[in-house]
Amino acid sequence: MTGTGEPQLKVRLQADLTAAMKSRDELATATLRMALTAVTNEEVAGKQARELSDDEVQAVLRRELKKRTEAAQAFADGGRAESAQRERDEADVLQRYLPAQLDDAELGQLVAAAVASVGATSPREMGSVMKAVQPMVAGRADGGRVAAAVKAALGAG
Repeated sequence: MTGTGEPQLKVRLQADLTAAMKSRDELATATLRMALTAVTNEEVAGKQARELSDDEVQAVLRRELKKRTEAAQAFADGGRAESAQRERDEADVLQRYLPAQLDDAELGQLVAAAVASVGATSPREMGSVMKAVQPMVAGRADGGRVAAAVKAALGAG
């Protein structure tokens, strides 16, 4: 990034962390500290430290959200309901900083538009459709959901 100041999302995370600490909100404090640590780690990864854009910060938060979701499922499968609930609660905190997820109907419409724009007619063209639909989805749906919607659209077509 070139001298344009800090990305707004990172500033918001830091401000919310301060507010959570003042209000003694242990869950939000711990979750936001973890998120900011992940952002900082991403910033210093590689050969040269850099500042992440809001889109890059969102990508880090999506990764952290996915980790929480997978951990919650693993804890639930292992009979550790309390730990699973903690992971779900942390995921809820992270979700506040990400764009709203597409519902199935909205995702279906975007996939249908991508199939039409590519002119895909068979499942072999899934890669082309995925390439077309990803920019439209832009973090508002999990990759697995997008792939399943594309497969369904091409399988029916």
